[in-house]
Amino acid sequence: MTDFLVRLFIRDKDNVTDMKVREKYGVLSSGVGIACNILLFAVKYIIGSVSGSISVISDAFNNLSDSASCIVTMIGYKMAAKPADKDHPFGHGRVEYLTSLIIAAVIFLMGFELLRSSAERLISPAEVTFGIASVVSLIASILLKLWMSAFNGKLGRRVNSSVMLATAQDSRNDVIATAAALIGLTASLFTNLPIDGLMGIAVSIFIIKAGFGIVRDTVDDLLGKPADKELVLEIKDIVMADERILGIHDLVVHNYGPGKMIASCHAEASSEEKFADIHELVDEIEHNISESLGIMMTIHMDPVDVNNKEAMAIRDALKGFADGIYGGLNIHDFRMLAGSSPTLIFDVVVPYDCKAKEEDIKAEFDRFARENYGEGARTVITFDRDFAQ
Repeated sequence: MTDFLVRLFIRDKDNVTDMKVREKYGVLSSGVGIACNILLFAVKYIIGSVSGSISVISDAFNNLSDSASCIVTMIGYKMAAKPADKDHPFGHGRVEYLTSLIIAAVIFLMGFELLRSSAERLISPAEVTFGIASVVSLIASILLKLWMSAFNGKLGRRVNSSVMLATAQDSRNDVIATAAALIGLTASLFTNLPIDGLMGIAVSIFIIKAGFGIVRDTVDDLLGKPADKELVLEIKDIVMADERILGIHDLVVHNYGPGKMIASCHAEASSEEKFADIHELVDEIEHNISESLGIMMTIHMDPVDVNNKEAMAIRDALKGFADGIYGGLNIHDFRMLAGSSPTLIFDVVVPYDCKAKEEDIKAEFDRFARENYGEGARTVITFDRDFAQ
């Protein structure tokens, strides 16, 4: 069904990095959500009113709030698809993340409201009337919400949309809430205990917890997190595809919303290579990354004096030493000022979980330099982090 709807409503469905195509996916997801949730609200409200079940009525208003969330989602996708302008030169893609936060807020409100109404029902129990029609309707609701969860989850993974994945999570919450209402309704046949209220409280706690999960994931995207490891490997493979590139470091990937990433890195090449040739190579690599990954790439070239055997030997020795201290460090951008007392200039990449102070790390390298290259040997170190772990 999902693939059928995609083929029916979305042309160029495979071009998921295009913001207009993403907008169409968002409109499809929202439109289906609005129609299904309004239908569920009407059915559940009638069932809850007839049976006197607070959990069923609460679940009905949850579906109504889901319809409102779908409208917000649709607006969010349309805003995210707006082209870049002078005030927002990197586009409006991060609006999707803000939309995810709005959905999380709706989930929180639904969870706390269900918690309040369930607690009231627990304190002041009311009779719940069992009916076959109610049971059948709630089971049908569970099946529809399971399909909606799978539908939005599949679309979300296809276009890498945090909004659709949050909507899929919301649908799973609805399945659990409706299942709890069904259990409470069925339990009324066997006991007068306020099972309805107890189930409502349990479900509300689960829903609130799910809301926190969505907020955590979305805030990570807004604050900035490392690029996916698979993407980092793809970038490195493209950069290193030409044998003239000897190494890569200082890779940074900035995410300005789905389909809009800007990255930069330093690539090492022999200092013997012609500048014009390397410049042409870099342009070609940047173009390849743009074409294959949709990333605006900038590459800075670092010359390596590969014919200086002494410098290369010292660099390799320093790399081996760095790998053996403080859980494994890494060095790059090595240069040497030769003389009876050489000066060793390089960057040290320090892992985020390394507790050592920079002055202690430098002291270790200074000691290594003096022991191996003379008492006058010294190091000039720039400390760095790996932004693409």
